[in-house]
Amino acid sequence: MALTAFRNYLEHERKYSVHTIRAYLKDVSQFAAFCLDEFEEPNPEHAPYSLIRSWIISLLDAGLDNRSVNRKIASLKSYYGYQLRQGRIQSSPLAGHRALKTSRKVEVPFSEEEMQRLLADWPEDGTFEPLRDRLLVELLYSTGIRRAELIGLKVEDLDLEQQSLKVLGKRKKERIIPLLPHLVEHFRRYLELRSGLFKTQEVPYVFLTSTGHKMYETLVYRIINEYLSKVSVKAKRSPHILRHTFATHLLNQGADMNSVKELLGHASLASTQVYTHNSIAELKRIHHLSHPRNKR
Repeated sequence: MALTAFRNYLEHERKYSVHTIRAYLKDVSQFAAFCLDEFEEPNPEHAPYSLIRSWIISLLDAGLDNRSVNRKIASLKSYYGYQLRQGRIQSSPLAGHRALKTSRKVEVPFSEEEMQRLLADWPEDGTFEPLRDRLLVELLYSTGIRRAELIGLKVEDLDLEQQSLKVLGKRKKERIIPLLPHLVEHFRRYLELRSGLFKTQEVPYVFLTSTGHKMYETLVYRIINEYLSKVSVKAKRSPHILRHTFATHLLNQGADMNSVKELLGHASLASTQVYTHNSIAELKRIHHLSHPRNKR
C-alpha cells in the first residue's frame, strides 16, 4: 500500500502538522497490517465495514479507550475520503459509522495563585537554561500558543518594538499575538544571552537546546512538567494545560470569547468553548456569592 500520495494530500491540501500527518499514516498502516494478518486482505481500500468493526473490537480488547479508537477511525475516515475523491472507491465503508461514546474530559487549569507563585519564585542564576525555561513557560501562559507553534517560532517572527509575534498555526494559518511588556524584556535578555552563546545565524529558531539546536517536543514537555510540579500536585502538567489555563484566566477576568478565539487561533467558537469552564476556585467563589443558603 503506497501512502505517499495520501501523505502529500494531508500536507499540501489539508495542511496538517507533521505530528498529525505522522499519526494518520501510522493509524492507516496499522489497519492495513491488520487486514493482511487477520484476513489476508492486502488492500484496505477494499475492506468492508465488517472488517473495520473487527479492527475496532481488537483495539478495545487490547486496552485502548474509546477516545483513542475514535481518533484512529478518524484517520481511516480521512483516508477513505481521499480515496473517494481520487475515484478509487465508489463509497466509504465508514459512511454510516457512529463514533464510540466518550465521556467529556475535564482538564483542570492551574489557578492564578499557582502561576503567580511559580513565576515569582523562579530560580535564576544568569545562565542560559533557567532564563530560557522561564521565557518558555511565560510565553505559553501569556499567549496560549501551542507547543508546536512555540517550537517553530523563529527570531524573524518577533517584533519586540511593536510588542507582538507572528505564529504559524494549524494548516499554515498565520496570526499576530500581542506580547505583555514584561515578556518583551524577557525576550530581549534571552536573545542577548542566546546570541553570545551560539552561532545563531545558523539556527533561526527562538528556543534552542543547551547545545544550540532546535527545541524538540519532549524537552518542552519535560520543562513544563518539572516546573509546574513545584507548585501543584495536579496530575496533568503539560504545555496544553498552560494553553487551557491562559484561556480560562482570560475568560474569568471578563475577556469575550471571540477575542480568546482569535488569540488561540481557533477556526470556530465551538473549539474555544472547550476552554470556557471556570476553574474550581472560580466556581467556589460564584457558588458562595450566589447561593441563598450562604446569605443567612
